[in-house]
Amino acid sequence: MQIAGKFSGDQDIAVKRLSSVSGQGVEEFKNEVVLIAKLQHRNLVRILGYRIEGGERILLYECTPNKSLDFFIFDRTLSVLLDWETRFNIILRIASRLVYLLQDSRLRIIHRNLKTSNILLDHKMNPKISFGLAKIFEGTQTKGITNRVVGTYSYMSPEYALNGFFSVKSDVFSFGVVALEIISGKKNTGFFNSEEALSLLGYAWRLWREDKALDLIDQKLRESWKTDEILKCINIGLLCVQADPDDRPTMSMVIVKLGGETVTLPTPKPPAFILKRRLLGMPSSSSSKPETNLEITVSLEGR
Repeated sequence: MQIAGKFSGDQDIAVKRLSSVSGQGVEEFKNEVVLIAKLQHRNLVRILGYRIEGGERILLYECTPNKSLDFFIFDRTLSVLLDWETRFNIILRIASRLVYLLQDSRLRIIHRNLKTSNILLDHKMNPKISFGLAKIFEGTQTKGITNRVVGTYSYMSPEYALNGFFSVKSDVFSFGVVALEIISGKKNTGFFNSEEALSLLGYAWRLWREDKALDLIDQKLRESWKTDEILKCINIGLLCVQADPDDRPTMSMVIVKLGGETVTLPTPKPPAFILKRRLLGMPSSSSSKPETNLEITVSLEGR
């Protein structure tokens, strides 16, 4: 949960309180504080302080006047303010921030909890990434494994959610989910299509196969969209959420493809998590978890 506040000197701040279901330990919390303190980048949210007292853990961030992306994108009234040009710029800039984290920064950082509520918007609607459960790597290491999966299930890659494996391609998967949510104005969590009972990823995949991809688009964009640009973004989003991490593009390749005037994109393979819930024996609730021996803490808004 995030609320606005002020320091004693009238400085605006954002106060972020860990959700009671996040399951994050003290050391993980301190890791987040140290991580953000080390990363002085204008497009990453700057941390101002933190507090640990009993079961309460709170972070103090720089204030972003337009709150988080989910505050706009999933609101019927506020989403009108995000025309296609604004949404495309947000997608492109999120991708560039991830290239910095995964490739260009001194420390390689796998975010592990990229989602719309962790993308904050400044006064010009430019996105800044805030952190949840990041993992820092030095040198050339690009992957790891954990026996404690913590995060928001609807943004997790299948290899992380089911087996605890995470890598730079895990963040690519999360980016793909975010991109498809921005395009459609719909949440992947709890998405329900009356005919197919699919996830948003499955719905997008079905429309793509049936050559109806434009049906995915948020109808509020009808006055501003650019067909070729939107189809390119849907294609890239679906490439990012492919089930096999080896099939997903790198974020640097995503930047190249997003910025290119004329690009040839491969046909995406089926995404993860597209089976009907009834076939999986899962309830339609957005809090559904995969069966696994791992210790898993699943959150709807997690961080």
